[in-house]
Amino acid sequence: MTKTAIVVGSGAGGLAVTKELANNGFEVTIIESGSDFSPLNRRFQFVYPLSRFGLLGSEKTISRFFPHMQTSRASKNLLVVWGNTFGGSTTLSCGNILRAERGLSEIGLNLTSEFNEIESCIGTKTVPFENWRPLTLRMFKAAKELDLDPNPTPKAVDITKCASCGLCELGCAKNAKWDARRFLDAIPKNKVKFFTRTVVEKLVIINNQVKSIEARQGKNKLIFSSDVVVLAAGGLGTSIILKNSGIETSDKLWIDIVATLGGVSKGANQLNELPMLWFTKHEDYMISPYIDLLSLWFYKPWRNVSSKDRVGLMIKLADSSNGAISKDGKITKELTKSDANKLDEGLKIAQEIMEKTGIKKPFITGMLNGGHLGGTVPLTISDINSMKPSHLPENLWIADLSLIPTSQGIPTILLTSALALKVARKIIEAN
Repeated sequence: MTKTAIVVGSGAGGLAVTKELANNGFEVTIIESGSDFSPLNRRFQFVYPLSRFGLLGSEKTISRFFPHMQTSRASKNLLVVWGNTFGGSTTLSCGNILRAERGLSEIGLNLTSEFNEIESCIGTKTVPFENWRPLTLRMFKAAKELDLDPNPTPKAVDITKCASCGLCELGCAKNAKWDARRFLDAIPKNKVKFFTRTVVEKLVIINNQVKSIEARQGKNKLIFSSDVVVLAAGGLGTSIILKNSGIETSDKLWIDIVATLGGVSKGANQLNELPMLWFTKHEDYMISPYIDLLSLWFYKPWRNVSSKDRVGLMIKLADSSNGAISKDGKITKELTKSDANKLDEGLKIAQEIMEKTGIKKPFITGMLNGGHLGGTVPLTISDINSMKPSHLPENLWIADLSLIPTSQGIPTILLTSALALKVARKIIEAN
């Protein structure tokens, strides 16, 4: 008899687990709260001029004209960003494929085999130096001279198709950038069903089993059932579903906080290339060239410099696990003193790189934001053999960053997919 599985969420975790289950005898139903993805980047030229005059309002506006990207204030000075679309946040990523392993060895989690497999499946390359803007190359050389050991960033991007628009986070109109939807290319179509614009509200649990899933599609209520249920709705969505189902979650949310230092260089045109072409790795953060679009559009202190002259270096921080998510999805998280000190350290190094490159003042830090949500259902050493927290119902699994106890401070697509692959194989073993 064919086994059935429901996967909630269609991002790096959801579609990786779907691929593995569907190719091993399961019939899979994917439930995604967002709609099918459509890129925004071709409309940037019409939107950006409005921001120069403050006509776009606050960052909440982005979700009105680009609903695939959602935002929420976790505190006065900290914004949380996530994807809500088929393909999840991978459709909004910069296409970076790095091995994020911070804190994994402490819980006995080894993903080397899964990393290898996902990297081979996706196919990654660094971008040749001849495709870099001159200023980006000079910053790279400056970082080398400062003994920061910069490295070109492995990318899941077909450079022959890339338009070098610098707007990867708004989707790729050229289909040059990999996203999780490509996992579906390796699955027989008769093995998978899709429900988009469908919000899972709760799991009905009887005798330590998920018996059904209550969901809503517009005004219609839907009921689903299957042998196995996998939550891969991200650190936010998975936490909300669990809380509303009476299942314990942890107030240990991390988000990989980003602070982008903005400088000025006439005619730099940093947006005319892929973002994050190189990076330097530090103990608690990474530094990489990057124009923060949210700051460019919605942050008043950045408004006086045009996108052509704006230069950015990002600090992506492995932040403290001190956030919480309520039943209704409200996120609360403060920047700790330790996090602030680490950001200041990274920003100081970023300014040194800029000054050595000849980038001019004023140096202004953009809005603080984070888009990798995890840690709300963290694995422990005792969970690794089964790859599921022990308090979950027997047929319920999680395949997203909710399982990862510590912030990473680098891109997490590879980590999420590798984690999901390992979870999927445990599901197959158990069934």
